[in-house]
Amino acid sequence: CSNEHKLNFRKSKEACLSYIQDALLQKQWKRAAEFLTCYVESLEKDYSREHIGPSEMIWRIGSEILWHHSQSSMKEFNCFMEQMKTLGVKRYLKVCLEHAFHLLCNGQIDEAYQHLSLAESWRFGEQTAIQDKEMKLIQAYRGLLDYCSWSKQKNILLEHGEDGFSDLAVEQEMHGYFRKAAVNLKEIIKIPGVWDIFVKCYVDLLEFYGDHNEARQVLNEYAYNSKFPANPNAHVYLYQFLKRQGESKKSLISALKILHDIVPSHELMIDFNTMLQKSKKRKKRQLGLEVIFAALDYAGWKENAKAWSCLARQVKQTVISEKHLDWIKQEWNSRKDWWPAFHFSRYLAKRNWQENKSLSYEKALVAGILLGKDCKYFKYVSHQGCKAQLKRFRMLKKFVNRHNAVCLRISG
Repeated sequence: CSNEHKLNFRKSKEACLSYIQDALLQKQWKRAAEFLTCYVESLEKDYSREHIGPSEMIWRIGSEILWHHSQSSMKEFNCFMEQMKTLGVKRYLKVCLEHAFHLLCNGQIDEAYQHLSLAESWRFGEQTAIQDKEMKLIQAYRGLLDYCSWSKQKNILLEHGEDGFSDLAVEQEMHGYFRKAAVNLKEIIKIPGVWDIFVKCYVDLLEFYGDHNEARQVLNEYAYNSKFPANPNAHVYLYQFLKRQGESKKSLISALKILHDIVPSHELMIDFNTMLQKSKKRKKRQLGLEVIFAALDYAGWKENAKAWSCLARQVKQTVISEKHLDWIKQEWNSRKDWWPAFHFSRYLAKRNWQENKSLSYEKALVAGILLGKDCKYFKYVSHQGCKAQLKRFRMLKKFVNRHNAVCLRISG
């Protein structure tokens, strides 16, 4: 072929791909399918040796179209995936894995298991070693399905444990699934990575059979091994396990401290704050104040009544005792430029009062202490509360007025 012909051919391919991309972005699946057909037909006339790129694109684009196209069926999708498996051995296991995912999404669990089993038995010279990680993923997902079968049998055993013979049969079958699942799940979580679902399932298996030491070791490794990426869930799973085991407060606090450092807005920060506030150590109580302030820096916590209640209780106790006012002042100094607009505007006072009076009470108490009795939020809510003749709001107003001098020392 002449260079001019090759150039024109490349341009037409690029244009066709551009049209496909445009159709995909606009979710025009029928139009995308038509352009993909043209693209495949044009490749049949392609005399160049660039086969890797196009086959990868056909697989990825084609599976996306078939997944969303209103007229496509699972039979067509299966047929397409089988064709894709023959396009290149380098992507064989990846295609097998994606095929299994689609079957699972359609509730075809047995079929997905069969496809994963077939993929696991695949061998192709040096490619087998090169695709070792993909093979481990195939095995891991098969282990996950074995875990699901184990869980199903476990529930049958727990719910209908009347007939001794059927019990024994179910139990034997359950142990079979346990052995297969445990082997594959254990292997995948040795590789540095994010393996949340596999870790949770493996730990569930271990805990059910009373192997708590192994479960602890797995979770510690997942949370603290520096080869693994930083993962908040790893610390959540460890904390939940320690809590189930009735571990000491010190261990629980240690697990949540790292979670706080990674994700200060995590929902478990309320548990963390509660534990810290019960501590006899000043440093831990101060950390508790830091934790709840930090959580309320995030928009997702703005209307969390429990969080505001935690903060309100702590600042109220501090104002009454007049001890450690510097702790509050330290936290407030870095926030006094933006928290008033973020949390304590008159607009929010009206909305909070209408939607959740308990929330507005806790916030008004914090606002009154941090900003004084002239704060817009405090004035509006306390006025509405007194007008509605609610005793707690009258007491709130009296408390802030009585301690206004202390509040001014905090607000500076």
